[in-house]
Amino acid sequence: MAVIKIQDLTYYYPESEKPALDNINLEITGGQFVLLVGGSGCGKSTLIRALSGLIPDFYGGTYRGKVFLNGKEIRQLDRRSLVRQVGMVFQDPESQLVMTNVEQEVAFGLENLGLPNSLMKRRVMEVTGALALSGYLHGFIPELSGGQKQKVALASVLAMQPEILVLDEPTSQLDPVAGEEILAMVRRLNEENGITVILVEQRLERCFHLADRVLVMENGRILYDGVPESVARWAAKNKSPFIPPLARLFAGVGFPEVPLTVKQGREILKAYYPFPGLRNRNPKIKRAEAAGDECLVDIQNLWFTYPSGKEALKNINLKIRPGDFTVIMGENAAGKTTLLKNITGLLKPGRGQVKVLNRDTKKVSVEELASTIGYLSQDPNDYLFLPTVREELAFTLSNMCLSDDGVSAEILQRLQLTSYAETNPRDLSSGERQRVALASVLVARPQVLLLDEPTRGLDYRLKAELGDILLQLQAEGKAVLVVTHDVEFAAEYAESIVLMAEGTIIAGGSKYEMLTRSTFYSPQISKLFNNLVDDVVTLEQGREILTRLMVVKENQVVCG
Repeated sequence: MAVIKIQDLTYYYPESEKPALDNINLEITGGQFVLLVGGSGCGKSTLIRALSGLIPDFYGGTYRGKVFLNGKEIRQLDRRSLVRQVGMVFQDPESQLVMTNVEQEVAFGLENLGLPNSLMKRRVMEVTGALALSGYLHGFIPELSGGQKQKVALASVLAMQPEILVLDEPTSQLDPVAGEEILAMVRRLNEENGITVILVEQRLERCFHLADRVLVMENGRILYDGVPESVARWAAKNKSPFIPPLARLFAGVGFPEVPLTVKQGREILKAYYPFPGLRNRNPKIKRAEAAGDECLVDIQNLWFTYPSGKEALKNINLKIRPGDFTVIMGENAAGKTTLLKNITGLLKPGRGQVKVLNRDTKKVSVEELASTIGYLSQDPNDYLFLPTVREELAFTLSNMCLSDDGVSAEILQRLQLTSYAETNPRDLSSGERQRVALASVLVARPQVLLLDEPTRGLDYRLKAELGDILLQLQAEGKAVLVVTHDVEFAAEYAESIVLMAEGTIIAGGSKYEMLTRSTFYSPQISKLFNNLVDDVVTLEQGREILTRLMVVKENQVVCG
């Protein structure tokens, strides 16, 4: 029986001439795990908002068609009945959290449902334990990391035990280990409790193989609907980027089989093993030439403690030079964002020094540092407050007393935002807002670019375009420092990796040292060739090897 049925659904956001959803017809059977994929702004988030009853009641706009939950039209259901059936975790946890204390936040929905106190306590205990939040029950939510806030938002929804769980990029701010744990738990709830799961996710390497069904969306329509294997073959044939790197690798070189997991991929490679002449690759590391020993940012013995007494950074030493492209990775609350804020001057060291162009940040204002340091925080909404995208960029230039010599138009074109120049940024999708925020930083042409989770909300195509832009900036001698949990992005574009844990730098080196032979902090391509070929981290390196193996195999067949 279909728990969700959508008939002829078309929806326009207020003052929009283009439909966000265009004649959607869809049925979802109870207990299915459905994955929604597609480009930024294709309608994924809008569709799940419709399933949650937020459209048009909350967002307004023009709405045609019907959405049924368990045979009842959604607009005829009262709000309490609706939240018992559908629980939604938003893309931005900040927009979902209403309390200041973790325990109160998780209990908030239960209180509104009027559940007995004893039952509420049990459910709070269960979900916070499952999500490793037990130690933060009395934690102050504004002081939590972005990933921890994401877990709290998920816990508050799971505690209400909805029949249908709707998730909009629930792992976008989680480290690889936590992300895997969350998705494994969601899959377990789906399999063992029969909960219907509808997941929107951009990091398909984490979840593509978990789904029973994949829906590909484009321009507000469902372009393709099928099981993961058929979607992978369709995407490969149509050169769609919405398949995991592993599947894209095999499909791209013409392999007859398209694996969905590393295990399946390694099984395929057994037919080609051993790999003659491929064991030691010794890749050449390309980097921009540094201007002598010039140091843009010099961090020495940095310690930082928050007013609450939490010691967030401990004895950090790091140098950033022109042409560096460094990615900082590590578990949630490891101190990564705190480190970036110390570099920008938003936070001042408790002990030690941070020098930017030989100026001690303790003695320099944030405004003075802003001409050298460009900083993009985790939440793009922090940057967007003017009526149009063009005005956002103009404000940055005006604020820094810079003239627009054509740089605004250049950046808008680079980030594919020209068509949105006169649009209110708040009306854009999450991925589009992320690009606008980035544009407002890049327009000042900073010498050092600090990005905190810049791939959040971006699809594979947009991530590739962002990576190319950062490589261009690196080639121009700019320094790029990125905090991310996106291992695939780091593998493709970074030069070096720094790993942090509990406020300290525990390791650092080239991406070939840091992203190979790792259990969780390795890209799919590296895991595929682990112990078979050394130092393989990028898609292009994988293609090179598979192409050579196919040639060898064909020659063996001919000779045989």
